Amino acid sequence: MCLRLYNPEVFQGSLSKKHYFEGWYFKHVTYDLSYTFSFIPGVSLVENDPHAFIQIMSADHGNTDYIRYPLDEFRWDKRRLLLQVGSSTFTERGIILNIESERINLTGQINFSNIIKYPKSIFSPGIMGWYSFVPFMECNHGIVSVNHDLQGEISINRNVIDFNKGKGYIEKDWGVSFPEAWIWIQSNNFKEHDTSFSFSIAKIPWMGRFFIGFIAFLYLNKKFYLYSTYNKSIVSEINHDKNSIEITVRNNKNILKISVIKNTFGDLRAPVSGEMSRRIKESIDSEVHLQLFDKYHNLEYEGTGKSVGLEIVEKIFDYI
Repeated sequence: MCLRLYNPEVFQGSLSKKHYFEGWYFKHVTYDLSYTFSFIPGVSLVENDPHAFIQIMSADHGNTDYIRYPLDEFRWDKRRLLLQVGSSTFTERGIILNIESERINLTGQINFSNIIKYPKSIFSPGIMGWYSFVPFMECNHGIVSVNHDLQGEISINRNVIDFNKGKGYIEKDWGVSFPEAWIWIQSNNFKEHDTSFSFSIAKIPWMGRFFIGFIAFLYLNKKFYLYSTYNKSIVSEINHDKNSIEITVRNNKNILKISVIKNTFGDLRAPVSGEMSRRIKESIDSEVHLQLFDKYHNLEYEGTGKSVGLEIVEKIFDYI
């Protein structure tokens, strides 16, 4: 149990669980930003329809595919991130794809290098901090790779896409259901090679009630700037309209202003009591502008991220 707790990237569940899901999010962006693909392998464990899956999302018109596999075609390593779903393999060092359905034929291999891990400690096994030790969380979240370089290519319906010198990112979720409402923003495609950013705020069930919790980081110049509910940071401002969203977060050292320009959204499946039956909207081609200030409002960094992952479940604005 402790081994898994301090290694959130490995499979946290078991195939005997009911009303349970687990999914890994592998995002890949080409060097020229012309193609973005996300591959989401996982399991949906419900009594009437247990199965493994690979969900595929492309920034090209927001196209998505959901490929189902029997549970016995899902295999994993207990000590490290190594998953096999059907004939495809997913690791923290690369992926090998062999996917065929009525609409899609996808093969290829992409290798990862120069991997930047999210920091861990005894009291904070991952981005959830001490909440990682709470056994009844509806949804758990982990960051596997903040940033890494890509080498390789894929062929999708005979169209070859070159990912050499591109950028990758990996995160994951597991538990019973996604929250009722949330905002998620992610990009590691900035002018600075290693810069990476992620922000998430959600309505979290808690002992028959709920609270609004958030987790965020900015990785810049080999340093992590961490913002979260559990380290006493705050979200001091959120404004939104149909085209954009603006957020300000603060801790006792820095202020981070986040401005997102929305772009194309596609349908993605999300879990409800383990069943991948919910439909949400996700963009992977939006844009984010960041401004980092010190506590005296002196500007320390300003930059723009491309190929942004963005999910906004509008009901979140009823609570914040």
